[in-house]
Amino acid sequence: MMPSSDQIAEVLGSGGVVLLPTDTVLGLAASPAHAQAIEKIYTLKQRPRDKNLPIMVAGADQIAGLGAVLSEGALKLLASAYVPGALTLVLALDPMLVPAWLIGRREIAVRIPNNVLLLEALEKSGPLMVTSANRSGAEPPATTEEAADQLFGAPDLIVPGKGAAPAPSTIVDCTRDPVVILRHGVVSEAQIHEVLA
Repeated sequence: MMPSSDQIAEVLGSGGVVLLPTDTVLGLAASPAHAQAIEKIYTLKQRPRDKNLPIMVAGADQIAGLGAVLSEGALKLLASAYVPGALTLVLALDPMLVPAWLIGRREIAVRIPNNVLLLEALEKSGPLMVTSANRSGAEPPATTEEAADQLFGAPDLIVPGKGAAPAPSTIVDCTRDPVVILRHGVVSEAQIHEVLA
């Protein structure tokens, strides 16, 4: 039986890690309010601790609540047809406006996913740390069952499903002018340039 967004938000709110489909590859999600949940994601993936986790939000209002600085390029991309969607923006942070869990960070990578269940969970839980559900350095698995098999330990909740895209999101560094594409993904370089033209 498919868990509801309420059940997902409840597990996240109590410090659990959720393995779930997104609009790109499968993801591992945790609330930044629970340090042990973030630590569990690093353990499950065997991810190097010096690599910060990306953030997912339900909308632009949640981005504002993170203390993010929105450049002209970032505003254009957020208003584009690719948001919500497979576009991750690297944004600078205003140290005077960041929440406690982002203190010390100079920038974040943030995305609004185009997935109804995940957006509903984000509305209820607030911003989440979400990273691809694969062992660090391995190819993204096709199903949640395959993901669970390659992780080092078990998530607290598994939402059954598949990744919706064969590639991860495109990462665009909006702290630079002009913007720089850091990772090529679902949204092409030509599509990015068209939005910014």
